[in-house]
Amino acid sequence: MRPSPTTRGQESPPAIENLVRTTYPEKVSDLMRIPKLAGLLASAALVLLLASCQEANSGGTATAGGGGGGGAASGGEAMTIALVPKGTTHVFWQTVKKGAEDAAAEVGAEVKFRGPDSEEDVAGQINIIENFTTSGVDAIVMAACDSESLVDPLQKAKDAGIPIAVIDSGIEDDSIPVTYAATDNVLGGKKAAQALMDLVGPEGGKVAVMPFIQGAQSSDERQRGFEEEIKQHPEFELLPPVFSNSLQQEAVKVTENLLNSNPDVKGIFAANEPGAMGAARVLEQRGLAGEVKLVGFDAAEPELEALNEGTIQALIVQDPYRMGYEGVMAVVKASRGEDVEPRIDTGVTVVTQDNLDDPEIQELLSRQAG
Repeated sequence: MRPSPTTRGQESPPAIENLVRTTYPEKVSDLMRIPKLAGLLASAALVLLLASCQEANSGGTATAGGGGGGGAASGGEAMTIALVPKGTTHVFWQTVKKGAEDAAAEVGAEVKFRGPDSEEDVAGQINIIENFTTSGVDAIVMAACDSESLVDPLQKAKDAGIPIAVIDSGIEDDSIPVTYAATDNVLGGKKAAQALMDLVGPEGGKVAVMPFIQGAQSSDERQRGFEEEIKQHPEFELLPPVFSNSLQQEAVKVTENLLNSNPDVKGIFAANEPGAMGAARVLEQRGLAGEVKLVGFDAAEPELEALNEGTIQALIVQDPYRMGYEGVMAVVKASRGEDVEPRIDTGVTVVTQDNLDDPEIQELLSRQAG
């Protein structure tokens, strides 16, 4: 049976009235003169009291992913995670974004994806990091355009209490990020050298490496791994490196110059997607596809097409999806006060026409955004 509404002349129970008077001392004297409002105010106070008790029993506001409630910053809002890649247009970075967004969806967080106009735009990336720090995002996941220049802005973000995960391309100070989730790029470079030497054959000859941006840690490490491995085999002559600046048109230019200066070059290792596609285009135009061996890095759809056509003979494939996913999960764990692995190796795989249809290769490639 529903209780009858409060009638004129009735007073609220003393305990409730006392709670109301304690909570709203400046307003309650006037409001209590209105009997209906007195009843409503007392009921509201009781609801507040019960809610307060419930919160105390549950241990406070849930953090990201806690208790099945998803990501949360202070006050129960969704955790906001800035994702700052080195660029935004290449398939690689779109795949990173996909992994990050999937992880964020699992924990109820929000990803803000913003990168510089090009991978050479170090100042632009610094500005993005500084803006995110000022706006007060809850965490940052980023890949550094330059390993030294990003140290200072990231240190400031850390000092502001923002947990940081670095992915793909690291920075010089390992104490700043809670983790570094990336390919073992030195190993990737070594595997590229081994694949290229196998393709060229035991007679050896001239080979070249095309890194993308000097000073970008992933580029430097791939170059170092490749050169270290080639130098162990005296039958191969290592030509000076040529840089693509992570632009396909620049890769076309430097490949043409390389072939003009060294028409007897036997093989090229292009250390990222724009470099590989620029080199492939020149080899096709000159009728040298398959004659000059080409090993690329990453697994964008055009690269896979070139692999099927025989212009590219091997691809060194990373897992950018996992980089984005692990980066988000790392900062969420850090925000909860949980332990995070300081180094997450996201793996590297050599893909050729021979193993392209293997189930594990197809599973890896299915995670690529393009």
